[in-house]
Amino acid sequence: MKRYKLAIFDFDGTLADSFPWFIGIINDVADKFGFRRVEKDEIETLRGADTRRIVKELKIPAWKMPLVARYMQKKMAQDIAAISLFPGIDQALKELASKGIRLAIVSSNSAENVKIVLGPETAQMIEYYVCGADLFGKSRKFSKVLRQSGISAAETICIGDEIRDLLAAREAKIDCGAVCWGYARADALLPHAPEMVFREVGEISKKLSG
Repeated sequence: MKRYKLAIFDFDGTLADSFPWFIGIINDVADKFGFRRVEKDEIETLRGADTRRIVKELKIPAWKMPLVARYMQKKMAQDIAAISLFPGIDQALKELASKGIRLAIVSSNSAENVKIVLGPETAQMIEYYVCGADLFGKSRKFSKVLRQSGISAAETICIGDEIRDLLAAREAKIDCGAVCWGYARADALLPHAPEMVFREVGEISKKLSG
């Protein structure tokens, strides 16, 4: 099995169980920014789509996307007590760090929100945070982490829960891993042929550390 020196994680839906919170506020955000509300019976359909299709289906103008993302960061900051890590994530990250695998988080969420949810002990294990509101600029952020770390793309894996995570990893020429407990459905992720698939949290440290 391939040995990685750097693991770059997405945050929402990968490390943090924020999907229920997201569903709880999305229609309030839709009303505020004037895009289409999400009906309960279409949630599963949207979980099978990539982010660009979702944006198109909800009729969100491209120029509004940074505004929506920043607003949702602020909303999460207000509701941060309602967001927690998936059970076992903190232990999985600790095990990876103990094996000498360096850790990074690339997220469209804010670094402040990410660190609060991680908690001080787990947050200290993450060497690189590249966060911000750009939903479609992840490949550039991956490349930034590679430059900061000095680790090659061939020795790096990106782990996420959305199609855009996998596509961005491909663009950056990084291996990708898909988790099956996040925003996108597993059957939407698997056709993109991720190098690794994680069906439960405990598989992360087992597979990455060999």
